[in-house]
Amino acid sequence: MRRPTAPMAKPVTTFTTRASSINRALDQVGDKWCLLILQEVFWGINAFNEMMETLGVSRGVLADRLKWLQSVDCLAKASDASGGKRQRYYLTEKSLDLYHSGLMAMAWEHRFFETPALDQVSLVHRSCGKTFDPVMRCAACRADIIVWDTDYAPGPGAAKDSREKKVRRRSSIPLENVPSKHSIYRNLVNIVGERWTANVIALAFHGLTRFDEFHRELPVATNILADRLRFLTEQDLFRQVEYQRSPRRLEYRLTEKGEATYPYFLALLQWGDRWCAPPGNEGKPMLLTHKPCAQPLAGEVCCDQCDVALDARAVLFEYGNSPDT
Repeated sequence: MRRPTAPMAKPVTTFTTRASSINRALDQVGDKWCLLILQEVFWGINAFNEMMETLGVSRGVLADRLKWLQSVDCLAKASDASGGKRQRYYLTEKSLDLYHSGLMAMAWEHRFFETPALDQVSLVHRSCGKTFDPVMRCAACRADIIVWDTDYAPGPGAAKDSREKKVRRRSSIPLENVPSKHSIYRNLVNIVGERWTANVIALAFHGLTRFDEFHRELPVATNILADRLRFLTEQDLFRQVEYQRSPRRLEYRLTEKGEATYPYFLALLQWGDRWCAPPGNEGKPMLLTHKPCAQPLAGEVCCDQCDVALDARAVLFEYGNSPDT
């Protein structure tokens, strides 16, 4: 009698790219539902059913993303503090450190969109007592950070990364239909909440403009890359410039709106440097230099009123008439 065979494990498909802290960060939290879930937990919506209701997401998609965020140490699950059986999800030190990228996302959203949820939010800096807008400045010279003022060089962790091709449960809900009142930078999430789209923007900061240049760096199907470039053009982050007439060839250059995402991505890169290095390869893949002062670039998210670097515990969020921390 033939013994029943054990079910075969699903093969894990991987691909190789140049080591990048932004890519590593995007692989962990660069998914729109992961970003929206973390945003809800920040606002105190941290029980499963509450999140499902406020996000309008299916049970399966929510469970999948919560499991993933726990696996990368961005959420921890614990029993309700009241002693009930209900489990709640809490931010970890690692996910709290995404705070600065969240502030820069708010700043970008406020500059380029009218977002009702964001318009109701005011930020108050406890240290100076003033309502402020977050800005990113060089820690060495205190100048505002501009994308083309950065030089890049390989760091001690420059190598190749083996990355997994993730197949996740998808939701058919368009982002604009998410009912949550806490989606204060939903337009940025709509753009960066898809890994390949965010990868293309990050590569553009290094001066890449042509289809074949992007394709050499991203092992993605040509139709997918073409779709992402078209999407970024439609969203006014890229503009097309013809550099060859016959056959017609286009460059994709960052617009002012696209360049303005740089502080968000720099904050994400710094988070990736700190939290996302694989075991045994903990050096920075890339070293950044701020050209105006010739010092290593460390971006600090600051209060524009007093120029002090911001800490999550030093900012009071006022939503409508309801202050929160």
